Amino acid sequence: MTLPSIYPIVDSAAWVQRLLPLGVRLVQLRVKDRPFDEVREQIVESKEHCARLGAQLIVNDYWQIALEEHCDFVHLGQGDLDGADTAALRRAGIRIGISTHDHAELDRALALDPDYVALGPIYPTLLKVMPWAPQGLERLKEWKSRVGLIPLVAIGGLTAERLPGVFAAGADVAAVVTDIVRNPDPEARTREWLEAAP
Repeated sequence: MTLPSIYPIVDSAAWVQRLLPLGVRLVQLRVKDRPFDEVREQIVESKEHCARLGAQLIVNDYWQIALEEHCDFVHLGQGDLDGADTAALRRAGIRIGISTHDHAELDRALALDPDYVALGPIYPTLLKVMPWAPQGLERLKEWKSRVGLIPLVAIGGLTAERLPGVFAAGADVAAVVTDIVRNPDPEARTREWLEAAP
């Protein structure tokens, strides 16, 4: 399976609607600390935007809603794996991406035959306090040697300027949060990311 080499991570359907017309074809919706019904509304609306513009939606964490709404992907952190019905997701044709930060988590992810593996944070990140040190490009190379043909997603502290090194180290996909959503001109920055993609 091949994936678009860039995907933004955003927290609302409004952001999805804003970025897709620029050429984004894969986007993750990560909604935190909102009522369950509101999360569903955001997912449904985002899915509609994606369907209209030929993009794919990755739902972060809320695998039950993704299952009920027939979404393309679910992204699961290690904690989310504990309660997720991955067999039901597979039966429904929903693809699964899994976050990893160390060797044990990678082993666990690979045992589930994921559709992609994410490694992060590659660089220091502003988004949240991380219990893991930045992984760096050497770890990215190691992960790629371990995952083989499974797409490898790099995340954490990425900028458009860092993309050549990230892709050279073996990442198939680069995920971005703050470098776009906190940029004074998110549209222009998104275009720079897309232009920097291989």
